[in-house]
Amino acid sequence: MRQDASGTSILRRNPILNSLLIRKLEQYDRLPDEERQVLERMVARTAVVSKGEDMVREGDRPTESTILLTGFAARYNLLRDGKRQITAIHVPGDFVDLHSFLTKKMDHAVVAITPCTTGMVPHETIRGISETHPHLARLLGVSIAVDAAAHRQWIVAMGRQSALEHTAHLLCELFVRLQSVGLTTDHSFKVPLTQAELGDALGLSTVHVNRVLQDLRRDGLITWRGETVVIEDWPGLQQLADFDPTFLSLEVEPR
Repeated sequence: MRQDASGTSILRRNPILNSLLIRKLEQYDRLPDEERQVLERMVARTAVVSKGEDMVREGDRPTESTILLTGFAARYNLLRDGKRQITAIHVPGDFVDLHSFLTKKMDHAVVAITPCTTGMVPHETIRGISETHPHLARLLGVSIAVDAAAHRQWIVAMGRQSALEHTAHLLCELFVRLQSVGLTTDHSFKVPLTQAELGDALGLSTVHVNRVLQDLRRDGLITWRGETVVIEDWPGLQQLADFDPTFLSLEVEPR
């Protein structure tokens, strides 16, 4: 970690590093200045993770939790035959493994889908927050609860929706989550996922994913060029997906 001439960590004095996390938590409830300052100081170090590299491995017992500062990551499990199931996609501002503070041993891995920058928060720091800043601890708990709610939505979509509806639901979710941390432009946003990675998230073959994306384009719902997705018909995409953002808890209210 770089230090200035006085020995003070430059990282700890840089609130920009945690601005997305602060913005995310402020979607749940207002943060007083004291709590914002705690969040600005909580990252002990940063790390650069290469595309395809695991941030956390299944079976690990982390002593710190990881905030995604830049890039995209995914939680996943590997089956015995080597097939991969992605169970969550993480965007900047997300804790990718905050739950490891409580569960201790990881039952899944987290991989960098793109080159990523991460911020590492020691579990002892999180423990201290839980003891001295109960309101902030509750907001971090909401973050874990929202992750669990998203898992339920994925289960429902995979079990009961068609491939077209399921894909539309995932795109709606990513758009709203990125919009909530200021990473969209109108109805345009970056989705740096290959069709193979989409298939691992949706439980579809690459050929099926390609066919579904063609259907979404043909119906005038989206355009997708390179990594940029433009939602051409937001009400139509929401209706197709039966998308209700309630599970993301994006309403400011006392917690």
